[in-house]
Amino acid sequence: MKSPRHSLLAAGLLACAAFAASAQPAPSAPAEGAPPPAGMNGQRHGKTMDPQQRMERMKEHHAKRMEALKAKLQLTPAQQPAWDAYASAFTPPARPPGAREDLAKLSTPERLDRMQARQAERQARFAKVADATRSFYAQLSPQQRQTFDAETLPRMHARGEHPHGHGPRPGDAARG
Repeated sequence: MKSPRHSLLAAGLLACAAFAASAQPAPSAPAEGAPPPAGMNGQRHGKTMDPQQRMERMKEHHAKRMEALKAKLQLTPAQQPAWDAYASAFTPPARPPGAREDLAKLSTPERLDRMQARQAERQARFAKVADATRSFYAQLSPQQRQTFDAETLPRMHARGEHPHGHGPRPGDAARG
């Protein structure tokens, strides 16, 4: 049996909750054509970037890293042609616009065939990069090789650390 005191306490809590909810401003609808608020479309840190912008940013970042590597290696004029061949091997092929939308129009077996063909293209590009890297590496002095090895080493992360330095990923503690 409920005492009047419990009923009064429950009614008071309900009234406080209702008052707090009504005090919150109603979310305003975004203007037509305006980008969605940060976090609403899966973007990180509120950055909205179309694929073309992302590709340009990646190219700029890659160019900066290649220039820094070239400066650290202190190449001789005789090594320049090997460097040029190495650097040009990293140029990605242009992706046709609407490639992702085209996949949606295909049946599952057709999509699998397309994915397999793209995988073969990536494998061929990797072989080209590997060959260019081996040729360039053969032109380097022992000191340059040491620098190249250190600078091109994939960045490894401690177990449980998020790749971009944002702390552990959800569920990493459970994997222990």
